[in-house]
Amino acid sequence: MNEPQVLLDDAHWMQQALAAARAAGEQGEVPVGAVVVRHGQLIATGSNSPISGHDPTAHAEIAALRAAALKLGNYRLDDCELYVTLEPCSMCAGAMLHARFKRVVFGAPDPRTGAAGSVVNLFDQPKLNHQTQVSGGVLERECGELLREFFRPKRGNRNPLREDALRTPEAAFSNLPGYPRQTQYISDLPNLAGLRLSYVDEGDQAASRTWLCLHGNPTWSYLYRQMIAVLSAAGDRVIAPDMPGFGKSDKPKREAAHSFSWHRQILLELVERLDLTNVVLIGHDVGALLGLTLPMTDPHRYAGLLAMNAALPKADVLQSGGSLEWHRMLIKPGVDLGSLVALSHPQLSADEQRAYQAPFPDAGFRAAIRALSLTTSDSGEDERAALLQRALQFLRNEWAGRSLMVLGAQDPLVSLHDMEMLQAQIRNCPAPWVLEQAGHFAPEAGQLIAEHALAYFSVS
Repeated sequence: MNEPQVLLDDAHWMQQALAAARAAGEQGEVPVGAVVVRHGQLIATGSNSPISGHDPTAHAEIAALRAAALKLGNYRLDDCELYVTLEPCSMCAGAMLHARFKRVVFGAPDPRTGAAGSVVNLFDQPKLNHQTQVSGGVLERECGELLREFFRPKRGNRNPLREDALRTPEAAFSNLPGYPRQTQYISDLPNLAGLRLSYVDEGDQAASRTWLCLHGNPTWSYLYRQMIAVLSAAGDRVIAPDMPGFGKSDKPKREAAHSFSWHRQILLELVERLDLTNVVLIGHDVGALLGLTLPMTDPHRYAGLLAMNAALPKADVLQSGGSLEWHRMLIKPGVDLGSLVALSHPQLSADEQRAYQAPFPDAGFRAAIRALSLTTSDSGEDERAALLQRALQFLRNEWAGRSLMVLGAQDPLVSLHDMEMLQAQIRNCPAPWVLEQAGHFAPEAGQLIAEHALAYFSVS
C-alpha cells in the first residue's frame, strides 16, 4: 500500500476512534477512543471508562484490545492495527506489545504519561522480543482539541483551584428558581488547603441567633432555599455552606479525600472563622450526623439542634431493598440527581430538578457523592464511628440546648423507628415531628418547617 493511501486510511480510522472518544466524553469520562483494524476491517471499538467501571485499567485501548481478542478468539493480535486518539500510557503500551500488534497509531501526544516517545518509548526497546511499529500525530489537532474542550470548563476560574480538584462553571447555576442568593467564598481555612468553599450568608449579621444549615448527600445549599427565606425574613442570620465536593464548592477528584472527619473539621473551622454564637444547627441526612458532632467541641456556640430524616449508621443499612437500591442509584455515573430528589418530592418543577443536578455535570464531579454514600453505609469501627460515639455521649449527658426532629413520612430510607432511636440518644429531645406528605428530602417542605422551628426555638 503506498504512503498516500496509508495516510488516508489512518485518517479514516482515527475518525472512528474520535467517535468513540466523544462517546466517552458524553459519559463524563476523559474523551479517549480506540479502534482495532484487521486487513482493512473494523474489528473492535473501545472508549475510556475508568470512572463508570471503577476500574483503573479501563482505558480505551484496553477495552478495544479485549474486545478484539474475544472476537478473534486469540490473545495474539499480530496482524492487527490499533488506532487511539491519545498517546498510550505505559500500561496500554505494555498490553499492546504483549498482544503483538503489528502497528499502533495515535493522535495527540501525552506529555505527562505518554509511553510512545513523549515520556518514555516502550515500543523502541530492542531487548524486547517483539517490536510494534508506531505512528503519531494523525488528526492531532482534532484529537487534542477534543481533550482541551473537555477539560476547559473544569479548569475555568483556576485561581485558586487546585490541580486535584474540579470547579463547576458558574454558568451552571444561572437562573435557579427560588435561589437568588449571594454566594460567599472562603479558601484559607487550614483544612481546605487552598480549596474554595462556598456558603450562603443571609439575614442580619448582627442578629442574636444564627441558623447553620448542613445539607446531606447528594444535595447542596439549594435544599434550604425555602427555609433560608423564612428564617432570614424573621430577622435571624442564616448560613448554608456547600460541603467540599458539593454545590459551588471545589470538588476534590479522589473519593479518599472525602472522609467524614475531614468534612467535620472544615465545618468547625468555618464556625470558628465566622465566630458564630447562639447557633441552631439544622442538618439533613449525613449533614445531620455531621451537625451532631459539632457541639461537643465548642458547646458555648450552640443553642439548638434540628435533625431531619437522619439515622444512625447500622450494619444492615444496605441489606434492605430500598436502601440498597438507593445507594446503587446514587453512585451510578449518569444518574440525574434532580430526578432522584423528585422520586420522593414529585411536586418539584423541571427547573428545580435541574438545580439539584447543576453542581455535577458529569461523573468526574461526583467523588464526594460516591465517598459519602459508602462512608455513611460502612459499619466498620472507623473515625466516623468513633466521632459519633463521642458525640452521642455528649448529647446524652451534657447537651443543654433544645432539640427537634423532623421526619418526612414518605421516606423509604429513614423510618420513624430510626429517628426514635436517634432521639433516644439526645437529652430532652421530644418525639419526631412527622410530616405525612414529605419524603426523604424533608427541607423541600421548608416554609412549614422553618415556621415551626422559629416558634419552637424561640421558647426559652
